[in-house]
Amino acid sequence: MRVFENVLTDRGSKYAVSGGPADSRAAAQAFVKTLKKNKKFAKATHNTWAVLLDADGPPEPVKNDDGEAGAGMVILRMLERAGRTNHVVVVTRWYGGVKLGGDRFRRVQDAVTYYLDRLGD
Repeated sequence: MRVFENVLTDRGSKYAVSGGPADSRAAAQAFVKTLKKNKKFAKATHNTWAVLLDADGPPEPVKNDDGEAGAGMVILRMLERAGRTNHVVVVTRWYGGVKLGGDRFRRVQDAVTYYLDRLGD
């Protein structure tokens, strides 16, 4: 499990990004559950995640927006572009009191880019 806290801040909202291996929906959910054992992450406004499961045939997309509508799809698209399968990525947001509108998707992208850049192969 890799966790990068305080990756970025935008108008009071703070972001972290985490990830690790997951070869099933249950494994991805278990990853998020483990992450949320940390009280800081359990109290976050959103723990949005996605994983591309490598199965027979094309990878199966699995995501959870956790109330941040559309954010899981942003993570999925980035995983597809990176060719990263069986690896769950979680973007955590602590709401700072100001709505970000469409910028929230850019912050999710920024967080995932930060993670993928540090992941290596």
